[in-house]
Order: sequence, then structure tokens, then C-alpha cells
Amino acid sequence: MGMRMQAGEIDRRTALAIMGATGAGLIAGQGSAWARQVGIEPFEIQVSDQALDDLRQRLSVARWPPETPGAPWHYGTDRAYLEELVAYWRDEYDWRGHERALNEFDHYITAVEGQRLHFVHQRAADPDSLPLLMTHGWPGTVWEMLPSVMALNEPTQHGGEATDAFHVVVPSIPGFGFSGEPAEGTDVARTAELWIGLMDSLGYARFAAYGSDWGAGVTRYLGAQFPDRLVGIHTPGTPGRQQRDPATDEERDYLRRSELWSVDETGYQRIQGTKPQTLAYGLTDSPIGLAAWITEKLRSWSDCDGAVERRFSKDQILTLVSIYWHTNTIGTSVRYYHANGLGSSRAGSRRRGGPVRVPQGLAQFEGNPFRNRMPRSYTREVSDSIRHYSIFDRGGHFPAIEEPELLVGDLRTFFRPLR
Repeated sequence: MGMRMQAGEIDRRTALAIMGATGAGLIAGQGSAWARQVGIEPFEIQVSDQALDDLRQRLSVARWPPETPGAPWHYGTDRAYLEELVAYWRDEYDWRGHERALNEFDHYITAVEGQRLHFVHQRAADPDSLPLLMTHGWPGTVWEMLPSVMALNEPTQHGGEATDAFHVVVPSIPGFGFSGEPAEGTDVARTAELWIGLMDSLGYARFAAYGSDWGAGVTRYLGAQFPDRLVGIHTPGTPGRQQRDPATDEERDYLRRSELWSVDETGYQRIQGTKPQTLAYGLTDSPIGLAAWITEKLRSWSDCDGAVERRFSKDQILTLVSIYWHTNTIGTSVRYYHANGLGSSRAGSRRRGGPVRVPQGLAQFEGNPFRNRMPRSYTREVSDSIRHYSIFDRGGHFPAIEEPELLVGDLRTFFRPLR
């Protein structure tokens, strides 16, 4: 583990339980008075040299499947690209440099109702700034939110006004990255309840919330079930589709593309929602399998026009993959689909939470033509709770890292009158 022990630090066994990991270390320092008073400890990412050596060895002894016929990526992750990525991971990628960059943010750990939680907490200079809770999705981690955090936290250094500053809180969903293994049944609703406990620990009685992918579900649940705590919520998306037959060629084309997407791009949900443990063995044991599984999603879901490195550099891809690898959490992360009932009939009203009861903002990122671009004629009428709706012609499933400037600007605009 390569951990340095200090007075008052948790022991190694506790650290492992918190991390749910075998290769990532935790260093708890003295911390500030507010942190110690509420059972919150500063946290530092530190992967051991032994874990890095083990990874390089695994990358050096790969056994590759036969090449597929037809166009690259047609059968899934392209072998030629993956070999290139793996060679870079083995020979050039500098985890230590990215580890230092990750540790430039203020990381903490705590426990809420017995659940170990990791979170980033960037406090603004003005103590009266509005707290903003940001929730990631899958296959993201806090990694996907970090490019937007400092602009939200220090707006005057990133084209904004001082009054736009947020105290930014970015937790890791249980089972993802540096949070602990989730309790059985930890779903969107349970995650939202844990977030309320976390914000209580931080002393934030009222706050704003943003989330994408699973994080959008958590955020909407907060807006539905805890209206007394939320000033408003913001998520990517549209007001929804009108429930009628298509009336124009544009609407018919949209439905056709949506159906093709469901056939070609959602099989992973059935696997992760029904048999996550079977998948976990392969992804946990093989870093190459893990990289293939995640990279294919980054390519398919982003605004990259089929070339993943138009949106994500090799270093960005491998930092995300490395977080999952070194924390041994890909298996517990895919379990989230099972907990939320995807792949079965168990997904119910608890996960949805009911109608949002606080002001709501939406931002539609239309850069992926296969997944977005609902015709305006087909969009449902905006409900009273939706106070803000933006449409951007670029960006995909990961706006906080794909288009941080667009997202940050939209969050500033939406929350400004709600402060």
C-alpha cells in the first residue's frame, strides 16, 4: 500500500475497507478543525510502486483475441486502437503525474450511516457562496467532474464574477473509485439519502445540485424528495418527448435512430443489470479487458464522431481506467445497475422519486447525432418546474469533461437567480 502513518490516522485495515481497494493508498493528515469535528478526514490518493509494477507486468503478457472482419469498431472495441492504447499505458503513461494532479483537489473521506464515502470538497473564498453538489455516473467517476470544478469554485480566474462562486462537493458513489463497497441495494434513492447525510456533515442546510447519467437520477430524486434542502437542480437532457405517433420525416428519423441506439448500444445494461458479478471477474483480472470495456463507452457516448481521441486524450482515458483498476471497483460499480433494477422488472417508483419539486434547469448537448437531436416539434411542453432549458450543438454524454466551459456557464446562469 505504501502508506505513511501519522498520529490519529486510521489503520491499514480500515483504510482498505474505506477504499474497497488493494492498490490505492490513503493518507489522513491533521486536517482542519471543521473536518475533525464531524468525523471527516483529509484523503490522498497514493498507489503503491508494487501495484504499478504488477500492472505493467499484466500489460506485457496480454493474450489478444483474433482480429474481427469488417470496419473497425463494428464488433466492439477496435483491436488496433486498443493495442496502441495499451502500449502507451505500459511504456509512456505517467500515473504519478496524474496522481499529483488529482491530489491538487481537496479530497476527504467520511462515513454516513455506516457507508464510507470519498468526496472532493472545494470551498470558495466567500464563506457565503452557494454549495453545489455534483454527482457523476458510469463509467465516470469524480474524474469526469473535475475539469469543471475550479471554474465553478474560482470564477474570477475562469471568466466569471465573484458572486458566481460555489462551494463544490463531488462525492464518489458507493462502489465507485475511492468510496467503500456499497451496502446491498444501494441505488439512486439510497445514494440521494447518503448525499443528504454528507451535506449535513458539511453544515450545508440548503444547496444546489447537478448530475449526469446515474448522477442525473440521483439529482432528480433529491429535487423530488428533499425540496426543503435544494434551491434547484440542473441535469443534461430535454423536457421529454410528446407521447404521440411521429408526424414528420424528421420525427420518424429520430425514432428510427433511437430504436437503433437501443438495439446496438444498451446490451451492456442487461449484462450489468442482471449478472454483474460474472462480468466483474474478467474486468477485475484483466486491465486490457477493463480498458476495452470503458473506452468503447467513451467513444460511443461522446461527441467524437467515431474517433475517441477527438474528445479524450490517451492520458484522460487511462486516468479513468486506472482509477477503476487501482481501486478494484469496476465490479462494484457495475453492480449499481443491478441495484437500480436495470435488466429486470424491479426498477420502480422509489428509484424515480416522483415529480421534481424545486426549480429545474436542463441543458441538451447535441454533439452525438446518434443519441440526441430530438426534433423541436417532438419535445414535450416545458413544465412549470423547468425554469431554464439550453440547447448546445456540441458535447455528448460527459459534458463536465467534454464541454466544461459550456456547462459551467449554464450552471452559473441557472443558479444565479436562485442564490
